[in-house]
Amino acid sequence: MEWIILIAAVAVVLYAIFIFNRLVGSRQMANEAWSGIDVQLKRRSDLVPNLVETVKGYATHERGLLAEVTELRNQARALAADDVKGREQAEGALSLAVGKLIALAEAYPDLKASANFLELQQELSRIENEIQMARRYYNGAVRNLNTLVESVPSNIVARFTGFTQRAFFELADPNERAVPRVAV
Repeated sequence: MEWIILIAAVAVVLYAIFIFNRLVGSRQMANEAWSGIDVQLKRRSDLVPNLVETVKGYATHERGLLAEVTELRNQARALAADDVKGREQAEGALSLAVGKLIALAEAYPDLKASANFLELQQELSRIENEIQMARRYYNGAVRNLNTLVESVPSNIVARFTGFTQRAFFELADPNERAVPRVAV
């Protein structure tokens, strides 16, 4: 009888270790996925000053929009890397402002024809697609982690070992969901 209890106890401990390792793996996948988003957001952030400078040369009376884009970029970069909700809001606002900046090309034919501006538009379009893919990957990794944190019996192990749910990277405003229109 003692052996049966000992075997059952060992089985429970081994199962708890297995669940803990799954939780750790899921957390690491979510960390990696967030890192992918962070890299793409930094690439876009690094592109914004070039875009602003290019537009400045053509659209001299659009200073308000140029200042807004620059300020939103600085706000987004100032947030902590792990502040998902804050980054979500700041990056959404930046996306809208960059979209407005790109739309200025319609009013300035010389800007629209500029090789530098066209190259920046293409790069921005590529980066926005990469952000979208990174966001989907992150949200999938978070979904897997959150499922483990909420499901029985892994929720018991998660509670005792300090695992918590993560926030999805999603945009609340439907207008922010659209990729900035980039016409090439």
